Amino acid sequence: MNILIFGASGTAGGAVLQACLNTSLVKEVRAIVRKPLGLTDAKLWELRHTNYLDYTAVPEAFRELDACLFCLGISVTQVSNEEYVKISHDYPIAVANMLKAESPHAAFHYISGAGTRADSRTFWSKVKGQTENELMELAGAVCWRPAYIDAKPSASLPNMFAMLHPALRLLKPFRSLYVSGEDLGRAMLQATREKLRQRVIENAQIRELAGRFGK
Repeated sequence: MNILIFGASGTAGGAVLQACLNTSLVKEVRAIVRKPLGLTDAKLWELRHTNYLDYTAVPEAFRELDACLFCLGISVTQVSNEEYVKISHDYPIAVANMLKAESPHAAFHYISGAGTRADSRTFWSKVKGQTENELMELAGAVCWRPAYIDAKPSASLPNMFAMLHPALRLLKPFRSLYVSGEDLGRAMLQATREKLRQRVIENAQIRELAGRFGK
């Protein structure tokens, strides 16, 4: 597979990237980044890009793809509501439009999160829920709703969440509450292999898909 990933420097995205690099199923991983990741791998092709609303300068990143894994995100506590909408809605919509133009048969995967609902009264949940619906309509997106993601905290993760990571690993026995970051990546690759489209996948289903990976 040829994979394009967004958010590779983040907590979830970094783990998903490693899952892609660690399997022979993936031939090439393209990562669109603002800053170098500091990784060296024969499979990895980094593309420096800063305008996440316009990809006409890097069309080659979107060509001959099997899947785009959109793992870019931010806590609603870290930015204004306007900026949150831009990152959580406008960015993935721009990516989906470019993917549809350059690799129309590729799968689009969008990480939203547990608790996402388009009819929610909670701001972040409603934004991501509406984004899920638009992406499923636009690109047949698979929308992922992980609960706690066990992965190395990124530098941008709020300190409170980073401090809670060790304690939250106690949730591992609960299939609806815990998933390892690399299993999230494996599940995305498995969903691509199974040609899943236009659906929402909750945490327990993520773990089921990851369990089928490599079989």
